[in-house]
Amino acid sequence: MRAILAGAAALALIAVPSTAQEQTEERAVEQQVGAGGRPVGANWSRSPVIAQNGMAATAHPLATQIALDILKAGGSAVDAAIAANAALGLMEPTGNGIGGDLFAIVYDPASGKLHGINGSGRSPKGQTLDQLLEKLDGADSLPPVGPLPITIPGTVDAWFAMHGKFGKLPMSDVLAPTVSYAREGHPIAPVIAMYLDRSLRAYSARQEAYPFEFDNARKVWFSDRTAPEAGEMFRNPDLANTLETIGRDGRDAFYDGELTDVMVAYLQAQGSAFTREDFASHESEWVDPACALYKDGYELCELPPNSQGFAALQMVNILKNVDLSQWERGSPEVLHYITEAKRLAYADVARFYADPDFARLPAELLSEEYGRERFALIDPARAVPEFGPGEPKLEGEGDTTYLTVVDGNGMMVSLIQSNYRGMGGGLVAPGTGFMFQDRGELFSLDPAHPNAYEPGKRPFHTIIPAFVKKDGKPYMTLGLMGGGMQPQGHVQVLVNIVDYGMNLQEAGDAARLNHDGGRQPTEALEGPSADPLGTLYVEPGIPAATVEALREMGHKVEVVSNGIMFGGYQAIARDPETGVLTGATEMRKDGQASGY
Repeated sequence: MRAILAGAAALALIAVPSTAQEQTEERAVEQQVGAGGRPVGANWSRSPVIAQNGMAATAHPLATQIALDILKAGGSAVDAAIAANAALGLMEPTGNGIGGDLFAIVYDPASGKLHGINGSGRSPKGQTLDQLLEKLDGADSLPPVGPLPITIPGTVDAWFAMHGKFGKLPMSDVLAPTVSYAREGHPIAPVIAMYLDRSLRAYSARQEAYPFEFDNARKVWFSDRTAPEAGEMFRNPDLANTLETIGRDGRDAFYDGELTDVMVAYLQAQGSAFTREDFASHESEWVDPACALYKDGYELCELPPNSQGFAALQMVNILKNVDLSQWERGSPEVLHYITEAKRLAYADVARFYADPDFARLPAELLSEEYGRERFALIDPARAVPEFGPGEPKLEGEGDTTYLTVVDGNGMMVSLIQSNYRGMGGGLVAPGTGFMFQDRGELFSLDPAHPNAYEPGKRPFHTIIPAFVKKDGKPYMTLGLMGGGMQPQGHVQVLVNIVDYGMNLQEAGDAARLNHDGGRQPTEALEGPSADPLGTLYVEPGIPAATVEALREMGHKVEVVSNGIMFGGYQAIARDPETGVLTGATEMRKDGQASGY
């Protein structure tokens, strides 16, 4: 059996000390027996889910069930995806919520086209970089909490944009299941309970470094000053009221109504420059996905900047120049090439990726010729100490949840949504039940950088949905949560399927790598990178001999056993001939793939 490899990482909350319980659990895991046997497939995995009439895969079983209920009630895949996303904002608040942003790819069988939507929010229109720097009082980066890193929440507008184009059921019906769970309660899932505890400890630690208002957030999630435990019933009546209002009164209830006044008054009281007009003028943008052919007819499709989706396409164009299948999956050669391809792509991400309304992206970045040029920089035997960005010609113009839904008509939705780091920036407007994102932390403060902070600008974005075509036909939705882990995770799953013949579930369960470090989109253009080589994190499924070989090749390698930084995977494949659906979900989360 081929040895298996590891994948990408989410941006950590912050370094928080392990509790005695966590240390005990880690010791217990070390003493446990290995995987049992299976009559078919790898012993360390389980069967993918197979159905025909509809399918959903999300990070929470109840959200998956809600999506299926919406499909059975006559809703489209878009209706079901919105319903599941709303449920996850309640049930998995550590990964997403309506205070954050959303990106999605929708395959519409009626038109035979892929549609992309960029639902990311912008900075205050009335605040300049100089004014922001004055508020930062000498700091060289934006803080992770408080009013300054907040950008306009884009999720709700994106919901209505998608629903207006592809929805079938009234939005009030789509949001009703989450409204009910928010009022009546639901039991906290185990992994989410762990993340809530980490979040509370992280915010408590941050309050010492960055004083910010946290009492409102405590009232919603940590009322007894502790995090809810697994199995404990949790209610969020404020969120129920907010979602009910949105479902009844529409998009403007959030961006141009009484709820807007509540949010703006609160944010301004905390020192934010946002105005009501910033909310009212916000709108999502429909964009065209781009695709890169890997091999054997498989094409990976991603959304353009300000997201980092094109980094995965750059990795594909680099890796197609070597036959990875000549080596075992867990070999040092395979991990080395994937890591170096990621580092090369991210050197360009840090230099070029930004809001396209403010900075043009070199089209050559996605050319196969450019991929060959970048591949030629890889030393097969050694880790290159530092990769700089390429010189393409300029032609023309962080914590997350991923979910996917496919309906019986063949509509396929790949959707990702996030508040960025942790649960967001810590701020909750009174009576709303959701936290504002801290996505603006990803702006650069270097005025010469394409990703520099400017008024009314969208920051560089880490969250990316993916889509795969096979022989030119729609084939698979794919996503993997977790900051810079996402593009490298997409590529690792694709490699697992194409080069190593893994099924959809095995491709996600296989041990992953996550390279972190190198130059970042928040750093200044000139001057040395803080961490040019970075660190290669791998899961325990990577052979010890491979880890040692990678170290001898010059990589800084660490083995991480808790799975947190390696993302959260969901996928659904649709047979274009029979319509049969195959789904998979992330073993590192609480999620479920299910169909009917």
